[in-house]
Amino acid sequence: MRVLVAPDSYGDSLTAVEAAAAIAAGWNRARPDDRFTIAPQSDGGPGFVDVLAGRLGERRRLEVSGPLDDDVLAEWVLDTESATAYLECAQACGSARLGGPPTPQTALGAHSRGVGQLIAAALRSGAARIVVGLGGSASTDGGRGLVDELGGLAAGRQRLAGVELIAASDVEYPLLGPWGAAAIFGPQKGADADTVAALEQRLAEWAAELDAAAGRSVSAQAGAGAAGGIGAALLALGGRCESGASIIAERTGLANDIAAADLVITGEGRLDDQSLHGKVVGALAEAARSQQVPIVVMAGRVDLDRLASQSAGILAAYSIADYAGSARLALVDAANQLMGLASCVAARLGNSGTTRYL
Repeated sequence: MRVLVAPDSYGDSLTAVEAAAAIAAGWNRARPDDRFTIAPQSDGGPGFVDVLAGRLGERRRLEVSGPLDDDVLAEWVLDTESATAYLECAQACGSARLGGPPTPQTALGAHSRGVGQLIAAALRSGAARIVVGLGGSASTDGGRGLVDELGGLAAGRQRLAGVELIAASDVEYPLLGPWGAAAIFGPQKGADADTVAALEQRLAEWAAELDAAAGRSVSAQAGAGAAGGIGAALLALGGRCESGASIIAERTGLANDIAAADLVITGEGRLDDQSLHGKVVGALAEAARSQQVPIVVMAGRVDLDRLASQSAGILAAYSIADYAGSARLALVDAANQLMGLASCVAARLGNSGTTRYL
């Protein structure tokens, strides 16, 4: 059997590359004769650069401002053939860069200056296209730090004139309001109710400047709320939003990999209704169904009912937490537990070679 292993990252516990390796190793224990294509994926969040560096372009490193006071070493990819730079905001201002758990103080203080420094480096390298993966940020500054690093809105728009600027994300929320960056994502970044209100007020003032600079209401656009509002800043600088999962799929030739497979295995930290809207699992399920290739999901948690899974074209979905016996073990021993789950699922096939036993 030809197996395509194409997971997203599993939150902070496993990168997409690590998850793919664990799935393949576990599967191989039970079915050593199967052939693998390893193709880790990303929707623009953590792992975006790592996935692309494994398939195209030159990996580069730059010391930039982290989300708080300390500098961090960020990686990005330059594809010289297409003059395209691939950046990832999580490399600069990701939650993993906080150095500890998020708090109301970090939620207020975290900034996106390092992302602006990465964009500036891409410009210095002669990039004609800059793709910024959004997701996993600790900041909710609306991209103000990023803009300041580029010299302000007017200067930033001038520096990026003639450059194709793309915000790669699965987030479709606007900048403000009950579905905005502060309200939806602030609590995940350590913000309590008072902090969410303070962030919303700060974003509202900044949104007026962004909209004025762009000459249109970019703050209300879908995707403006991505990465704590970095999406809105990129739109105001002349950029546009695209699906991060689709960008990865196109750049890595995923359609050809699916067509050549007998089975697709993917996964992420949590499988739920959001997974089916712009995220890796949903995009893969749709693509696999169109080519009549069965797809199996191995997620940290499964919070999607069987009917919804089947309607999306997912053959079967398995929870690492259920396999491990606890969510805690699934997190602290993620690679081994995912490996074990993959081996268990593969064993169900036995020597039958048919997915109907899954």
